[in-house]
Amino acid sequence: MNIQATSGAKAGIPFDHARVDRLMEEHGLDVLVATSKHNVQYLLGGYKFIFFSAMDAIGHSRYLPIVIYQKGRPEHAAFMGNKMEGHEHQVHPFWTPNVHTSFWGSVDAAEAAVKHLNSLDLGNARIGFEPGFMPSDAYRVIEAGVGNKQLVDATGAFERIRSIKSPEELGLLREASERITDSMLAVFAASGEGASKEEIVQTLRTEETKRGLQFEYCLITLGSSHNRAISDQTWKRGEVMSIDSGGNYHGYIGDLCRMGVLGEPDAELEDLLADILDVQDKAIAQAVAGNPGSAVVSTGENALKKKDKIAPFTDFFTHGMGLISHEAPFLMTNHPVAYEGVDANRPLEAGMVISVETTMLHPTRGFIKIEDTVAIHEGRAELVGDRGRGWNRGGTGG
Repeated sequence: MNIQATSGAKAGIPFDHARVDRLMEEHGLDVLVATSKHNVQYLLGGYKFIFFSAMDAIGHSRYLPIVIYQKGRPEHAAFMGNKMEGHEHQVHPFWTPNVHTSFWGSVDAAEAAVKHLNSLDLGNARIGFEPGFMPSDAYRVIEAGVGNKQLVDATGAFERIRSIKSPEELGLLREASERITDSMLAVFAASGEGASKEEIVQTLRTEETKRGLQFEYCLITLGSSHNRAISDQTWKRGEVMSIDSGGNYHGYIGDLCRMGVLGEPDAELEDLLADILDVQDKAIAQAVAGNPGSAVVSTGENALKKKDKIAPFTDFFTHGMGLISHEAPFLMTNHPVAYEGVDANRPLEAGMVISVETTMLHPTRGFIKIEDTVAIHEGRAELVGDRGRGWNRGGTGG
């Protein structure tokens, strides 16, 4: 389904095209050619073809959706899709004035993209594309076909474009987070002594699915182990459980971690989780528009350093999120994911969304972690999916 035109968007265009034009100008781009599922989805207002939702390969090639957008000329926008997407267009028409749905692979879609680009009389325009999301055969077709036009890496431009979420996008992220929280709480209640990690993850998959989420992953630990892989390990009385799961709601990621215990938490467990929550809350309080992203990082790290008992085996991390689980703002460098923290010194902006997480690898009590999703606003940080941040009791049958 397509999201309706967002605030600041021209009627019928499902994103703020004036802002996109401005960012294209800043990056020296005349045309965008989107080929990743997430950027195609963004430019089409939330649409993702269900047939290729979980795969790309078909026959000898792969599904390659392409959206072309020319700066300042939305009437020239085009979508190249799979042949079956003609049916989608009949039911929910794509906003792009030019729609071509007759392709079964990457080369034929790229050939159509070249034909459309050449029809625009762009001269020696700079065409922004996605190197990480364009197969080599499609790239060769486009490179050979566009003549003296320059192909330019537009990864950074796309990241900036998606960094500010519209009210509609924020609503989807809230729903994703709330539904994942509900799913986790249901799993803690349903899982008792003897439940295996494999069984618990399957229960979570079921809970997320029945709440309208597309299950993506579950990282789970039991007891004193720090191993988050699915196995036949079972939950025992007195042990902790961590569930870190990502679920997808209309393309937007919910990514949280919550803790459970089978029985009542003892005083040590209460203190350990209280320390983590204190770090979380202090860092989250800095996640307001106008503050540099580094304020969130430094506040969390400094709060953790003051906790002598847990600091040696505890880590603080924060990252942007939205259509993908790590996107702008990029606030930390190679920690733990390999990218540069290019946004650390930039002011946070209203509409950004970040994940804040504090992870403890306790030598005897196990893996203890809280991960929260935070929406940035003027003067305040909004914690979404904020329930279940304490010790959730297992096996209550709720």
